Amino acid sequence: MIRRELYLKKIRPFIGTDVIKVITGMRRSGKSVLLELIQAELRERNPAVRIFSVHLDDDENKRFLTKGVLYDHVNGLLKEAGDEMVYLFFDEIHDVEEWETAVNSLRMRKNADIYITGSNSKLLSGELATYLTGRYVEIKITPFSFAEFVEAAKPVFPDEDTSQLFNRYLVTGGIPFLPKVRYDDEASRAYLHDLYAAILLKDVVRRKQVRDVDLLDRIVRFVMTECGHTFSARRIVNFLKGERRETSVETVLNYLTACEEAFLIARVPRQDLIGKRILSVDEKFYVTDTGLRNTIVRGNLRRDVDQLLENVVYFEFMRRGYEVTAGRVREKEVDFVCDRGRERIYVQVAFSLGSADTREREYGALEQIRTTDAKMLLTMDRIDMSDGTIRHFNIPDFLLAEAR
Repeated sequence: MIRRELYLKKIRPFIGTDVIKVITGMRRSGKSVLLELIQAELRERNPAVRIFSVHLDDDENKRFLTKGVLYDHVNGLLKEAGDEMVYLFFDEIHDVEEWETAVNSLRMRKNADIYITGSNSKLLSGELATYLTGRYVEIKITPFSFAEFVEAAKPVFPDEDTSQLFNRYLVTGGIPFLPKVRYDDEASRAYLHDLYAAILLKDVVRRKQVRDVDLLDRIVRFVMTECGHTFSARRIVNFLKGERRETSVETVLNYLTACEEAFLIARVPRQDLIGKRILSVDEKFYVTDTGLRNTIVRGNLRRDVDQLLENVVYFEFMRRGYEVTAGRVREKEVDFVCDRGRERIYVQVAFSLGSADTREREYGALEQIRTTDAKMLLTMDRIDMSDGTIRHFNIPDFLLAEAR
């Protein structure tokens, strides 16, 4: 089992407090395993610790899907424990009827320490905030980072170096289950196809009551194909019209929002770095897992490599706690503007700086930004091509830097 230390560090300060720990993320991205890691850590501290853990997406636990049954059962455990702390783990709690009121009532018990997970951002943040008035902390989890992937894949591919493992990561992604099938191509594709169907049907179609599943699927596939490129909802409408499917901009936007809430995709707004304003058109989207994207759209890796590299870098900055937007300076594009507290980093991503045109494009955009903030260029080149205030890094080395 991979110890997801990045997330454990975020949770530890809240262990034993009345703050509810809300772990959100895409289906099968490792939320359940994170709960197991927390429980293992609690048992290391105290082998006699009282833990109640229930996976509410499991048919064996259907009886708990009614709020009253769940509350009565857990409240009985809390009373039985007296003053002793009881650690409560509710996996996929959004399947419980009126779960918010049950959790809020349990939180008021002095000996309850609560951890919950869910696969929908709006359900677990917007509605929870209404009932708990700030008495929770949300930890967003993603599939494996490259550093975690190396830890999981190295025993399977002991003779591969960092570059080879990174190429594999771009193709297969970081879904935590895949090491169990030793990254077998056929088994991995079958699992990722099933995962895509589960997300679409359980986390989008069922929750949003989508009637036209085929239209939703076409929109998602378009976004996956164009990940990292700027486009508008109007462009999707025009694309679908060419495929003889009529729809509206409003429908497209609603479907995209539903997929964001299910953590299938991430929307990245653009900002004018000179005018200091957020641009309302031509946003970027990235897919939460590159392996999922490659399985569904079956693109050409050589052709799509720049998009995939951007995708990986975007989620790495998000994992490290940055707020990320895409930038524009006059007519030039800046891939990412990354803000964390008072720190700001301007980032360009490319496969290689081998051609003069690429160097002009990548360096040129950063050079037009008149600021003392950090500027970073990430490529697959091994030679350091830092220039003045612009620092150059090899992408796999950058991804592993904070894990060493």
